[in-house]
Amino acid sequence: MGAMRVLVTEKIADSGLQKLRDAGHEVDVQIGLSAGDLLTAVPGAHALIVRSSTEVTAQVLAAGTDLVVVGRAGIGLDNVDTSAATERGVMVVNAPQSNTLSAAEHTMALLLSQARNVPQAHAALKDGRWERSNWTGVELSDKTLGIIGLGRIGKLVAQRAMAFGMRLVAYDPFVGAERARQMNVEMLGLEDLVAQSDFITLHLAKTPETIGLIDSELLSKAKPSLRLINVARGGIVNEADLASAVANGTIAGAALDVFDSEPTTESPLFDVDEIVVTPHLGASTAEAQDKAGDTIADMVELALAGDFVPNAVNVEAAEASETVRPYLRLGERLGQIFAGLCGECSDSIDIEYQGQIAESDTRILTLSVLKGFFTGIRGGEPVSYVNAPKVAEEQGIEIRPTSTTTTRDFVNLISIRGGGHHLAGTLTGLNAAPSLVAIDDHAIDVPPSDFLVIIRNDDRPGMIGKVGTVLGEAGVNIDDMAVGASPEGERALMVMAAHNQIPPEVADQLRAVDGVTSVAVINS
Repeated sequence: MGAMRVLVTEKIADSGLQKLRDAGHEVDVQIGLSAGDLLTAVPGAHALIVRSSTEVTAQVLAAGTDLVVVGRAGIGLDNVDTSAATERGVMVVNAPQSNTLSAAEHTMALLLSQARNVPQAHAALKDGRWERSNWTGVELSDKTLGIIGLGRIGKLVAQRAMAFGMRLVAYDPFVGAERARQMNVEMLGLEDLVAQSDFITLHLAKTPETIGLIDSELLSKAKPSLRLINVARGGIVNEADLASAVANGTIAGAALDVFDSEPTTESPLFDVDEIVVTPHLGASTAEAQDKAGDTIADMVELALAGDFVPNAVNVEAAEASETVRPYLRLGERLGQIFAGLCGECSDSIDIEYQGQIAESDTRILTLSVLKGFFTGIRGGEPVSYVNAPKVAEEQGIEIRPTSTTTTRDFVNLISIRGGGHHLAGTLTGLNAAPSLVAIDDHAIDVPPSDFLVIIRNDDRPGMIGKVGTVLGEAGVNIDDMAVGASPEGERALMVMAAHNQIPPEVADQLRAVDGVTSVAVINS
């Protein structure tokens, strides 16, 4: 893997950036770029690392013609056009667990600040006013906390709120009642939750469905004692409706860390004394910053190396188990060889996984095969784990993966069929060496070299010598070779792993040899 340029446009922990430098990459830190400056800076970058302020638009992605990966050092991805990235085969990765603890703790800080009016009392006293009677608060004990979004952060908030003796209710369509019961949480509908809660915390992604979720209509169903806390994403709360609801006494107060537009110093929320605000501090702890920087550096390094990335959000595979992971490069290489073998393939490809690997999630293996196959048939045009399924759809090729835990001759086997051709490979020995073990149902044993010659010929004496003479006169050195008879016995197959590239004119000479029926050359 050669050195690649990593463009960093926001503050990232030095430890993470150093990891990328140690891996041999050029780390180009340009903080605070304008939208126009970013369009100028991104060409030639193979990776782009951002936080929440940099807008990675379709225009930015179009300008970044060499981009392999966009890394978001944090959880949210609302500033990255993931659809446009997927169209271009650019992987999008984030650090989904880096700031969960910090965000949960900041939620509790705002919960307590809102319950006891800490910021308001602090400001008054610093301004020379002793206003003890003005800022009477409420206890958390025995109050109902409504948690909207019972994901990673919501669960952490629930655990901490339980220590304060709060009753916990939640709304989350993706969490079952039994799972919630195990956390001592009662699941409710959204309107019932709002009606019963004394405090509400939000832990939702910003999506078309959640934008403006908290508005005047929903707040009208709340108790006057309700206090709302949002450390999730700006835009989920209608700021004007919330400011009005607190100002006119519909609810008692609110605390927000996120806003419709950031950074901002203007909002109707800022004019209401009962509303506490902070400038997006949910992930602003030293620990969260270090975790995010280290995690995103690891993910970007894997992406640049062409490896499976656990935190890729636009890859149609969730995991690569320890059983599957060693087969990823083999799968990609088999796809490349299969492309050279079948040339114009049929409208469907069958990929079968046999043995122990069939017990695991093999979706990433299918993506590896497709990545290699479509790179092969598209003349080296980049195809990634991200856009391989879309390329298959555009080509009108149906991909049909199957799995079976039984295999006859190997512990594990990857087999590909399509267009009248067949290819199979596995890993062998203590060193897990890759090996081609079948081509077009001929049993062979040869490494999947970068330079392969696959020859079908009449099964008669002297054919190996004729082929070897042509290659020798052309200066093509053979590192390994295998021959195999067809089941019918009339045709034979020669597979040669060459030390150097096989020129097109040499392939033509081989096709002209008497007794040779077909020649496929794979140079990669």
